[in-house]
Amino acid sequence: MTANDIAPRTPAKPSDVPAVRFEDVNLAFGDTPALVHLSFSMGAGETRVVLGAAGSGKTMLLKTSVGLVRPDSGHISLFGEEVTGRKENQLYELRSKVGILFQEGGLFDSLTIAENVAYPLVNQFALHKDGKAPTPEEVDRRVRESLNFVELEHTLDKFPSELSGGMRRRVGIARAVVTAPQLVLYDSPTAGLDPITANTIITLILKGRDLHNTATIMVTHRYQDGHLMANFRYNPSSGKIEHAESSQLTTRFFVMQEGRLFFEGSEAELRASTDPYVQKFARPGSS
Repeated sequence: MTANDIAPRTPAKPSDVPAVRFEDVNLAFGDTPALVHLSFSMGAGETRVVLGAAGSGKTMLLKTSVGLVRPDSGHISLFGEEVTGRKENQLYELRSKVGILFQEGGLFDSLTIAENVAYPLVNQFALHKDGKAPTPEEVDRRVRESLNFVELEHTLDKFPSELSGGMRRRVGIARAVVTAPQLVLYDSPTAGLDPITANTIITLILKGRDLHNTATIMVTHRYQDGHLMANFRYNPSSGKIEHAESSQLTTRFFVMQEGRLFFEGSEAELRASTDPYVQKFARPGSS
């Protein structure tokens, strides 16, 4: 695969408008808090690595960011536009700017790989001017481009059940980036994968982030995933992943606990923390 498989997006000029902003967001299910006074913001090209115990609010952070779950209070905006308070049909255009990789890939078993990857293109009409659907030729081109990006173009006519877990996860990435979104949300992209396959998945996420200057939020149980995101970048000139200078990347680590943003900081600050809960997620092999 070469760097020309997907043309890189010209990096956005610095802007005061964040890709995502949470302002004092609260959510509870009965007496159980899911998000508590959650506030943060991030811009284009930035990465947030979200760690925490099961049930700590990691997935709820992703779901509320695109309006799949509505908070009880607070404000959430995408690209400077309010998400909270909008009706479902008013969220379509904003969501079309966001790619999502669900846990386990979230593919449709009854659709071929090509049909799975094409799904956002043919169903999110807000992506197209005047609400016009793309031509079959355009859909086919972009699907092949995205599958080539994850080195799975040969699987076009296969079904998810015919692929390994790692391959299904790669197809999920192809579907998440097929619309060239400005923000991509990854929900446990390496869960259940062996270390080699998991590193392949993170390499693809890095490539998508750095080719397109995409804002990235990644929920993970592996500290190693965050370490790679914080220290490596994709070089389109060489077509390889290489170690990055700290000034080249903006990666922040979150540690969630019972719905609260318990810790926010750099990898160095994460490793230096003496808090016992934070330390559970701050070393190789932690989960």
